Amino acid sequence: MSRAVPASALGAVPRSAIIDPAVETFVHDSREKCEVKLGISNILAFPPRPLRWLFLDLNSYFASVEQQLDPALRGKPVIVAPVDADTTVAIAASVEAKRYGISTGTPVWEAKRKCRDILIAPARHEKYVEFHDAIIAEIWKHIPVTHVCSIDEVACRLLDNENSPEAAVALAKRIKAGIRAQVGECLTSSVGIAPNRLLAKLASDLQKPDGLVVFTADQLPHRLYDLKLREIAGIGAKMERRLAQDGILDIRQLCERRPRDAGTAWGGTNGDRLWYLLHGVELPEKPTQSRTIGHSHVLSPSKRGLEPTRLTARRLALKAASRLRRKGYRSRLLVLHGKFEDDKSNWRAAIKLPSTQDSFVILSALDTLFPRLAEAGRARAGGFRLRMVGVTLCEIETVEGEQGSLFAALDPDDPLARETRTLSLSRAMDRINEKFGRHAVSVGPLNGGRIDAVGTKIAFGRIPDLDEFHE
Repeated sequence: MSRAVPASALGAVPRSAIIDPAVETFVHDSREKCEVKLGISNILAFPPRPLRWLFLDLNSYFASVEQQLDPALRGKPVIVAPVDADTTVAIAASVEAKRYGISTGTPVWEAKRKCRDILIAPARHEKYVEFHDAIIAEIWKHIPVTHVCSIDEVACRLLDNENSPEAAVALAKRIKAGIRAQVGECLTSSVGIAPNRLLAKLASDLQKPDGLVVFTADQLPHRLYDLKLREIAGIGAKMERRLAQDGILDIRQLCERRPRDAGTAWGGTNGDRLWYLLHGVELPEKPTQSRTIGHSHVLSPSKRGLEPTRLTARRLALKAASRLRRKGYRSRLLVLHGKFEDDKSNWRAAIKLPSTQDSFVILSALDTLFPRLAEAGRARAGGFRLRMVGVTLCEIETVEGEQGSLFAALDPDDPLARETRTLSLSRAMDRINEKFGRHAVSVGPLNGGRIDAVGTKIAFGRIPDLDEFHE
């Protein structure tokens, strides 16, 4: 029989306790039951929970790439920063730097105070994408990559001939060794292996650097009891407070609830999913899709006036439009947003678009919105001073079955033909920039300085295509 819920789970779990319909596929309609001691009976039995996921997390990824590229940095405390300035923050820290209490988000001035020997490497995002692609290719030599979770995280599903503890551990060691040998000796990784992806991710975080942790079904959930609630992906400060209000202060108390009660404490629909995941049950993942495409930029102090902000917003809009076309999407809504310098207050405005992926249509809509931002900024006591500006394309839909326009042969100045021609021009610009480099051709002025410095950066949860570095 499959391993049962611990006796502390407070009795039977009725059919109504299964909130998530996906969970029901894992529970037999017969409600297989078993008897336990201590007078508690009718406990729900779990389905089989073999090892199904291998989660690989590259250690100090950006800093490790810099150490791989520059042997002079190896073995030394290194931080990666957008620019070599005390006013910015570290976007990555090497293993050696972390020993001084330096991590992502540490201000450069503070990192220098904590470690007098700290070395600062300017970020080279294109190199991080190149190494990422090489690492993914190496992992594919050993096992198919199921999910690329971020620039430095990968999840792979184990087959039946790979999911014994011995076989899974041997596979993980081969992958780790392959990355070091074929991609770079500085690129170590921590691997977690578990019955579901959430637990595999959690296991990968427990032993760094260069770790390997396995959670088997017979160890769950009690092996998690020493961990803090915040160590579980999805539990932040707000959720931790919510659980505390319901009397759940640690993982043991959450797991000892019935699924329905744990779901009620969690709140929202399908709140019992976490309870099953922590017990090692693999649940179908909810499908996700890209709902917005956008870029934002923090302006340097000398570029926070009206005209530099406008030019930067145009560049951001062009980048977003190029991504929109490359992914095969159209957008129906443009959002212009910003953060003022004086009180850090946010400003936002939106305008409807015809379903489009045309840079010129998007720029025209932006020109309609910008006077509203200008008016809001000029009305402030210190005048127009914007610290951050962003452009986001929303209400995205897939381009499917696109047909040629009936108006393409009309005079170029004819209103019916104009968008057909400008969309063709937008796509031609994409091809030229891809071939000859970013800014080979653009729309409007490029005045140098930080206005031009809106090139692709890496948010850890999204890996840019190499094409984006040409936008």
